[in-house]
Amino acid sequence: MEPSVTSLIPAAVAIGLAFVTRQVVPSLFLGIVAGGLVMFFETGDVAQLNVLRTFFLPALGTTAFAKILLVYLWCLGGLIGMWEKTGGAIHFANSIGARFAKSSRSSMFFAWLVGVVFHQGGTVSTVLAGTTVKPVTDKHRVAHEELAYVVDSTASPIATVLPFNAWPGFVAALVVGTIPLFPDENAATLFFFDSIKFNFYGMFAVLGTLLFALGVLPWVGPGMARARDRARSTGKLDAPDARPLLQTKDPAIVATDNRDDYYPPSLWDFFVPIGVLLSLAIVPYVLLDVDFINEAFVCCLLSAMLVARIRGMRMTDILDGFIDGCKSMTIGAIVLALAVTIGTVARELHTADYLVAIIGSSFPALALPAVLTVLCMGIAFSCGTSFGTYAVVFPVAMPLAWAISPDPAFVSVCFGAVLGGAVFGDQCSPISDTTILSSMFTGCDLMDHVKTQLPLALTAATFGAALSTLSAYLVM
Repeated sequence: MEPSVTSLIPAAVAIGLAFVTRQVVPSLFLGIVAGGLVMFFETGDVAQLNVLRTFFLPALGTTAFAKILLVYLWCLGGLIGMWEKTGGAIHFANSIGARFAKSSRSSMFFAWLVGVVFHQGGTVSTVLAGTTVKPVTDKHRVAHEELAYVVDSTASPIATVLPFNAWPGFVAALVVGTIPLFPDENAATLFFFDSIKFNFYGMFAVLGTLLFALGVLPWVGPGMARARDRARSTGKLDAPDARPLLQTKDPAIVATDNRDDYYPPSLWDFFVPIGVLLSLAIVPYVLLDVDFINEAFVCCLLSAMLVARIRGMRMTDILDGFIDGCKSMTIGAIVLALAVTIGTVARELHTADYLVAIIGSSFPALALPAVLTVLCMGIAFSCGTSFGTYAVVFPVAMPLAWAISPDPAFVSVCFGAVLGGAVFGDQCSPISDTTILSSMFTGCDLMDHVKTQLPLALTAATFGAALSTLSAYLVM
């Protein structure tokens, strides 16, 4: 298929219905069905109407989705079940988090700090930060919409501002050889780090979230303000009609009913799995440039089981905790499966290619950084991925910027604009894995998270685009 305006229909259907109906699963499914209809009308092939064969099987029968099931359904679900069974997360909240979090404001700052520390990328960060700080913030009446925003906005944004992770290497591989500034991956990687200062959206997102957590952000949007007032005044952490993807019990109920009386909670139950996860995820990457993320999650779960067994928990109770945790992840796994599938729809219809093509080369140099920011915002929001947006835009944007103005400083401004714009879309799209996981592991309704986060993220993006334009003016 040639890229055309019809390629936008599936994403528009899925995102539009999600906003209108607040029903994420049927909205994503109908978006996929719309993709089959578009393929049929464009190609005339009736077989394209079989969305199971056209989209679902190619998307879900992949190593990438197998990793999602392994990591997010079994390992993380099992870990949450183990923490509920042992009381490890609640004990951490009561013993460690309580020392730093004395109020809603300090608990929000604690959440922001944990998000910054766990900044190894969007999916990992959202899961670790959400599961770690939720018991602390729940205790101090922090709305789940507030927590989801803090967790989401310190995931991908901080990963591009403090990129001691896989992001520089991935982007460098995309742009190497595209213009004379990138003769090899080493030069491209160094250019990535040099362009961080122009990643204005990433910086505004992280700074804005800090000010939000400290309670000094002058404007938070009407939806977030209502959520905050509701939680502080009534103690209700979710809206009355909220439907969280991950149903979690009240900490007090977990502490008394779910944990067996013979097993006393300990910080070992919390810190050993977290220590194993971070050690295996970060140390091999830093020292050997090897990615052991998936293995790290498996070992994390096994270590939680081993600690519980060594400390005296019966094997039947350990397995009960694991199975209960996996059950709690079922709806989230379905949503992730649909999100992965609609991503395949976008690739098959060349949605991103169409959005890139409409730019052309007629824009003035001064407007290019802002245009690239908005373009990446639209692509990532429609496709639900920052890495996928980078893969499409960077190879086109860098030669375009170089052709308009062969100045390294100008190219660096455009580089930063692409970095930030794609992160916005990935952070805010209801079909993005980081958005889904942020709401899931903070106990927030997905669409409540999207609607309350969007005004704050759009404000940061507006300031970022304006500063990109100003920077282009100053360097030209």
